[in-house]
Amino acid sequence: MESCRTESGDLLPKIKAFGCCHEVFSTQKLLAAALADIKGIEGVERHEIKTNVVGVNHFTWITEATYKNMELFGIYKQFVDKYYESGFGGVVQNWANKCFVCNERVKFDLFRRYGWIAAAGDRHLAEFCEGKWYLRDPETVEKWGFGLTTVEWRKNYLKSRLEKSAKLVSGEIAPEIRTTGEEGVNQIRALLGLNELVTNVNIPNVGQIPNLPLGAVVETNAVFRSDKVTPLNAGEIPKEIYPLISRISGEQELIVEAGLTRNLDMAFMAFVNDPLVTVSIEDARALFDEMIENTAEYLTMYRR
Repeated sequence: MESCRTESGDLLPKIKAFGCCHEVFSTQKLLAAALADIKGIEGVERHEIKTNVVGVNHFTWITEATYKNMELFGIYKQFVDKYYESGFGGVVQNWANKCFVCNERVKFDLFRRYGWIAAAGDRHLAEFCEGKWYLRDPETVEKWGFGLTTVEWRKNYLKSRLEKSAKLVSGEIAPEIRTTGEEGVNQIRALLGLNELVTNVNIPNVGQIPNLPLGAVVETNAVFRSDKVTPLNAGEIPKEIYPLISRISGEQELIVEAGLTRNLDMAFMAFVNDPLVTVSIEDARALFDEMIENTAEYLTMYRR
């Protein structure tokens, strides 16, 4: 699909693909767990939890959550208060290793801070917040109950995937057809007109979040129909979390422009503005220059 149209017939700018954040799905499962734990309502499927999603990829927030006619923020608050210190397990599955498991304490803390439901994995949420909050040191990470992805794991995982790919190509092993928890196939089915789907996706802002720039890539709900994707109005980002999300959105816009214009000085601006860069401007420049020097063979088209 080269492009999609809004309900008014306007083309959404430069859309070739969509991606959904499956971690919103995990947060819907967490809300279902809260229903079971606080209200004794068992067996609720995550798609029965209706949510309004705002934010950017992996830094998404839920501003509305309901089950049938039941508003869930009050129930979630009781759930957070109950498990704030101990954390809550059993929702995020260990699909690779402990690097990807959390006990939801970062989510719970952000809810207490701001009153809105953070809806990504704790690892992702932490990396978009001030470094001193959750990533000060390994002890802080352990305290908040999530894991870090090590360089060694990434290297080993890439090696194992390449080995598996070679075996699949050679026919040594047969492909395994199974669901992944993502909704790419369901999106394709809806675009083919086989069904209608409402899900959260990363998509250019055409006004569904009025207080973020038009054209910035945001994450909101959208309707998938035959050859059409229509973003749903998500409303403004609440003032309590607007400074967090607008900063990240601005940095993303800046780094995209730096890439398109091959401008390393602009890339440095985005780098030094990131909330995880807590060193002095001098140390940040030295670190950035070292990274550029070590990858210079790949950056010949860039200018200072």
